[in-house]
Amino acid sequence: MVDKILDGKALSAEMREELKARIEPLQAKGVTPGLGVLLVGEDPASRSYVTAKEKACEQVGIHSQEIRLPEVASREEILEVVHGYNQDPRIHGILVQLPLPDTRMEQDVIAAIDPDKDVDGFHPVNVGRMLLGLPCFLPCTPHGVLQMLKRSGHPVAGQHVVVVGRSNIVGRPLANLLTLKNELGNATVTLCHTGTRDLAFHTRQADIIVAAAGRPNTVTGDMVKEGVVIVDVGVNRVEDASRPRGYRLVGDVDFDGVLEKVGAITPVPGGVGPMTITMLLYNTVWSAECATRGT
Repeated sequence: MVDKILDGKALSAEMREELKARIEPLQAKGVTPGLGVLLVGEDPASRSYVTAKEKACEQVGIHSQEIRLPEVASREEILEVVHGYNQDPRIHGILVQLPLPDTRMEQDVIAAIDPDKDVDGFHPVNVGRMLLGLPCFLPCTPHGVLQMLKRSGHPVAGQHVVVVGRSNIVGRPLANLLTLKNELGNATVTLCHTGTRDLAFHTRQADIIVAAAGRPNTVTGDMVKEGVVIVDVGVNRVEDASRPRGYRLVGDVDFDGVLEKVGAITPVPGGVGPMTITMLLYNTVWSAECATRGT
């Protein structure tokens, strides 16, 4: 079974060592890559994500600066923090932890981020550049999925990839990136979603499945062919009285149900999650390199 597991922790550790080697010459020039973090409210999951990202920054040599605002913070207060990070030359990347307590603000806040510091890859300028295949910050989870497939010996070129889920954060950008004619793409892509009739018809044809629907057991053993490679982006809590917290984390795929048929599969947790954080670090280092070169 071990041979089938796509170990996101190991691949992430490999990439982080590469980033350390890129940070050293920056520091020799007096530049330390800097990440400005904004956390609004006290959502436990958001706090946990931010802590993990800041710890990863420290491990590779990225300076992180965090500002926390209360849940009742106004749009103006949030934008003031973003504008401050935009103008701070020590900050090369800006992370506004989503979701915000008032999700209606999110598009305005994202649009206020300097596109040259938008290391999440959510700004409309970067989304447009991504769609055109131009240099830009790629969204972290889709980029992490592509790096994982490449580095684990599962290139997507010429493969039929079925993406399940059409969110703006994962499914839609990933489908676009997979179609681009470059070393990470050149695949044939089917994008499925809640309006797809007979999902199993499409997933049974897939050489690679990326499950990003946000629902447990979206993909089961009878829905896949022998030898398929599965990347499970989902992170869902399911009740489990045997666990100290009363729940366990599962993906969107019935892991045990597909395991005998797959050629490779990511675990949950320990699969895509570490790669997502690593790509945030990757974008921050790249931003610092561009700033140093004046590009």
